[in-house]
Amino acid sequence: MTDITLNDLPNIDADSLHRVDYAALAGPDAPHHAPRILVLYGSLREQSYSRLVAEEATRLLQWFGCEVKIFNPADLPLPDNADADHPKVHELRGLAEWSEGMVWVSPERHGAITSVMKAQIDWIPLSLGAVRPTQGKTLAIMQVCGGSQSFNSVNQLRILGRWMRMVTIPNQSSVPKAFNEFDENGRMKPSPLYNRIVDVCEELVKFTWLTRHHSPYLTNRYSERVETAEELSRRVNQPSI
Repeated sequence: MTDITLNDLPNIDADSLHRVDYAALAGPDAPHHAPRILVLYGSLREQSYSRLVAEEATRLLQWFGCEVKIFNPADLPLPDNADADHPKVHELRGLAEWSEGMVWVSPERHGAITSVMKAQIDWIPLSLGAVRPTQGKTLAIMQVCGGSQSFNSVNQLRILGRWMRMVTIPNQSSVPKAFNEFDENGRMKPSPLYNRIVDVCEELVKFTWLTRHHSPYLTNRYSERVETAEELSRRVNQPSI
């Protein structure tokens, strides 16, 4: 895990940035390793503002004590245009299984999330054998806009997060005219928009500490227990030969 100090966050008000009190959230019997967060962004452009937001979020999450990995979507094939053993697909699915929470950052293009963003989500299946790579994991959503502020992309990401059975946190971020919000070094300038991204990262960390050890119980469903009981009954009550 990369050590991030306040020197790496020059636009933070140090007196207002607080460490997460994980003991108040996790309880004495919960795992206390650093939360594992996967960050996805939705643009392949050289000057990618969704990537810059993803990198800014990564620094903040590391400061909050998380282990963070960013997936680079370059060379990821279109869904169904390659096998699951394609190196980039294998990498993405491995990171999804490794993670305990995610951040999705998409540009808005033609009023929607980008194909780059959607392809990454589509390559993460609802189940891999007996494992559901995203179920019960936390999710934070953000978008960047080339013009005025919109919430189309975050609204779509929230729907996708629900479909992937993730715990999508209430807070979210939409950055309008993103080209005005970064300096020549690719760092986000101080602003209420930057403060919102800090809020989102802080909330994601809190929700991850709060829910990750309860995830198996929270996602234990009656309908699936009924189905399991029926399968057991069919196996045990085989007709005699």
